[in-house]
Amino acid sequence: MLNMANFISEGIDAFDIIGISVRTTNKDERSQKDIGELWARFMSEGVMEKIPGKESADIYCVYTDYETDFNGAYTTIIGCRVNTLEMIPEGMDGKTIPSSKYQVYKSSGEMPKALMETWKIIWDSDIYRAYTADFDLYGPDPVVKTYISVK
Repeated sequence: MLNMANFISEGIDAFDIIGISVRTTNKDERSQKDIGELWARFMSEGVMEKIPGKESADIYCVYTDYETDFNGAYTTIIGCRVNTLEMIPEGMDGKTIPSSKYQVYKSSGEMPKALMETWKIIWDSDIYRAYTADFDLYGPDPVVKTYISVK
């Protein structure tokens, strides 16, 4: 369930992430298949344990390198925030998420259904998106926070 009262704006400094990635698109629900397979790989291959220099046990699902907007191709990276990109393991990718202002949405309830409902609200909204990097943050509590970069 998305709690509309939980919309907040937040400025975030640049940070680095290491994880595994896929290039995908929302056309024909391709992203659901691709990102679902990426999550399965992340879990089954123990990717989190292989990431050096993790700052926490939080998992980030980052959407970046947008071709145009949410209708075009983009890259999804599932991984962890790290203190450096100097040692990226083979088969993984590293990315600096730029400093930005974010609109933050909170989802709770049955996942991934609740998160998909949040994304539908975002896609249907008129927020002025920057399309630099957006991400879902999976922390220790059951609430998933979605950060949308805005201008």
